[in-house]
Amino acid sequence: MSLALQTFSTVKDANSALQASGTRYLGGGTLVVRAANEGDVSVSSLVRVTEPSLSQITISGGKARIGASVTMAAIARHPELGMIAPAARAVGGPAIRNMATVGGNLFAPAPYGDFAVALLALDASVATEDGEMPIETFLAGRDTGRAVVTAVGFSLPKAETFRFLKVSRVKPKGVSVLSIAALLQRTADGAVTAARIALGCMADRPIRAKAAEKALLGCKLTPEEIAPALAVAGEGITPVTDPIASAWYRAEVLPVHLGRLLLG
Repeated sequence: MSLALQTFSTVKDANSALQASGTRYLGGGTLVVRAANEGDVSVSSLVRVTEPSLSQITISGGKARIGASVTMAAIARHPELGMIAPAARAVGGPAIRNMATVGGNLFAPAPYGDFAVALLALDASVATEDGEMPIETFLAGRDTGRAVVTAVGFSLPKAETFRFLKVSRVKPKGVSVLSIAALLQRTADGAVTAARIALGCMADRPIRAKAAEKALLGCKLTPEEIAPALAVAGEGITPVTDPIASAWYRAEVLPVHLGRLLLG
């Protein structure tokens, strides 16, 4: 089946075209083009945008704004984004990272979407032509929207507060068994005052481990004190089963790898 490709210079025009049945947005193409090559007949037309702002990275006042067309490779090599570079490098191999975009990663179903897991932990906002929304809100409704994502924004974390871990069977570019990102604020003596923990592959899209976040408050990152958080890490999860791992296995190893991340 052939695909029609429409190119627009503005997001507004692309959004109008996306309302047509069978139309999908084309970012880096790592997901939608592969699906078409594998026989997905639900898409008959692709829409892309050349608006320059979608490919820009802006760092100002301790905040980052990354255009939806920015690739994982661009993030990984940006001098002021070193704290989240590991999450960008976790996306496939070099060829994929040169194509895969921030916007596309937000829509990637499990077991993909590792960078979106990091953005969820960072409490990012997602921008469209209509405005901005918290990433948690966006992820919950991403299957119903038809608007082009234009950018993501977040406060730059201090290096010691942000942690990311991807677990895969094939190194270095295998598909995720699971991924975990955590943003932890601590007092001078090491007690956790705030925590955001995001999980990949524990649902069909990134989710937060809210019970574990709550259990960590007031704790120091020692094996004894984080044990209650690890015990409840699986609350609310619905892990995926695929050729990489079963839902049972993912649930079993989640506390192990969360513990490793926290004790890191």
